[in-house]
Amino acid sequence: MSSTAQPFSHRVALVTGAAGNIGLACAERLAAMGADLALLDLNGEKLEQARASLSQHDVRITTHTCDVSDSEQVGSVADRVAAEMGQIDFLFNNAGYQGAFAPVQDYPADDFARVMNINVCGMFNVLQHVSRHMIARRFGRIVNTASMAGVQGPPNMAAYGASKFAVIGLTQVAAKDLAPYNIRVNAISPAFMGPGMMWDRQVTLQAEAGSQYFSRDPKEVARQMIDSVPMRRYGSIEEIPGVVAFLLGDDSSYMTGVNLPISGGI
Repeated sequence: MSSTAQPFSHRVALVTGAAGNIGLACAERLAAMGADLALLDLNGEKLEQARASLSQHDVRITTHTCDVSDSEQVGSVADRVAAEMGQIDFLFNNAGYQGAFAPVQDYPADDFARVMNINVCGMFNVLQHVSRHMIARRFGRIVNTASMAGVQGPPNMAAYGASKFAVIGLTQVAAKDLAPYNIRVNAISPAFMGPGMMWDRQVTLQAEAGSQYFSRDPKEVARQMIDSVPMRRYGSIEEIPGVVAFLLGDDSSYMTGVNLPISGGI
């Protein structure tokens, strides 16, 4: 790819949850657009696999095993990335955990706390530490991964739904707090994405949870979910990176505090 086709050349993007499907797909798009990458994930082995899969791109790539729920650890990694790579221009704040499926009266309290700790506290930790480096340079572009579960609360997903509502709220607050420093903060909200493990898990566990909203048969649950989408299909993971790149790029220069659904019309 020629330099004229690399609008993110000389930019550094930090990506959390980088070993997961969405994180890796977005890292691939950013690298193809010329961005250097700092990849963060809790799974070090998968992180190195992600690095290897991105090695075709002529960009700098560093990997960092990191628990986003540990503020001190996040701060140390952010400092190291800024020192080693010279700057942090973009943040794709994407690490998350889906949690259990159960009605609110039966939802396991320990799992609720874990979901909130990763999806909300972890996102805040990364946002806080990375934004401090962006403030010093008075430039930054941030995209947080929310979910349609944080727009229309789903049954049997009290923790995940609550956490993603919180992510959207945090995005709106951070957009106001960071606007004076030329830092934009937006969010994306994917809906049903497939195929793959996350889709299969959601279908299976919604069937097992039991409710008036879904069948007990996973195949029927899949049909019910697809029938709720105006476009009558689930989305592909490959339909997410372009939206993230748009929000990080100059074409969205007058957008901040926005949550963009990637939902097929839900």
